[in-house]
Order: sequence, then C-alpha cells, then structure tokens
Amino acid sequence: MFTFSEPSDAQIENFLAEQRDLPFSYGEVGASQNTIPSGYPINHHRVQIGNGDNTFARAKNAIQNWAMYELKWTRLYPSHTPVAAREVVCVVVNHGFCWSLNPCRIIYTLEEKGEVERFGFAFGTLPGHSEEGEERFVVEWHHADDSVWYELFSFARPHHILAKIGFPFVRLTQQRFGKDSEGAMLKAVIKS
Repeated sequence: MFTFSEPSDAQIENFLAEQRDLPFSYGEVGASQNTIPSGYPINHHRVQIGNGDNTFARAKNAIQNWAMYELKWTRLYPSHTPVAAREVVCVVVNHGFCWSLNPCRIIYTLEEKGEVERFGFAFGTLPGHSEEGEERFVVEWHHADDSVWYELFSFARPHHILAKIGFPFVRLTQQRFGKDSEGAMLKAVIKS
C-alpha cells in the first residue's frame, strides 16, 4: 500500500488487521532455507560485525529487537513484535516522495549450535506488500576464528503495479536497505 503522507499507527494497525490472515503472496514459501527459486532478483549482504561470544549475544539481541530496521527511512510496526513463527509485522518505508506499507509474516526462526552458531529468522510477503518474496536475517558466530557475521538474504520481485513500473528504483531501495541494515547492526552491537 502506498500513501503520500506518513501513515498513523491506527492506519497501519487497520491495514495489518486486513492482511494478518491472508496467505503469502508468492508460492515458494520457505525457499530461503534451501534452493532459491528462479525468476527473482537476489539481494545478499554479509559483513563481519565483531568477534566472540559477547558480540554474538549482542547481535542476537539486535535481531530480536529488529535493529536492522532502525533507520531514518524505515520503521517496523509494531516495533516490539517477538521474533517467532507466524508473527505479522508491517515494514513502513519513507521513499521521500511517498510512503509504503509492507506486511510480512515470519515463516521460520533459526537457532543452531555447533562449530558455527546461527540465530535469525525469515519472513515472507503478504498480498498488500509492494513486492513478493522472502527475506532472511541471520547472525553467525564461527568458533574456528571467533568471527561474528551479519547476513541479509532475500529474493523478491515487484508485486504492486507501482513497484513494477518503478523496478529500477525498487532494486536501488533493496540495495540501500542491505547496506543500511549492515550499518544498523554494527551500531547496535557496538552500543549494547
């Protein structure tokens, strides 16, 4: 959903209420765990955010608190949604000339132990989203070298007619979010 003024919390809540029980807007639900489907542009960003168990604990906390959306041009509604399967959120994006409301449902969560510890989740788009596809956020702690990494991976294509018309702008926005989310995660790990 697009709007030319900043949506109020009440407007976002009403929009989410309409979207909450709808099916995903794409057929390949959960594919970010395995083989990526063809026909989708890929957005992949990975950055080392530090070392050691304290950094990994702060990174997990940052994911649980949606720090990757703490940007000047995005916000999450509701902001304190737990990272749990089936939770529904709305990503609110300020594009400068308009706003978009992008509903998503968490598909799965990750918490893996071993030589590489992983924590994160993936969510998929609902019909009111401007795109269709899936996005995964993960932090990893590699015990072999003690490094901690943040990774964003998504496959998504335009869904709304305005996103289809403005596809080059959509790709730029995806890339911008990837880079900005890296910065937000680094900031969250350093300040916590």
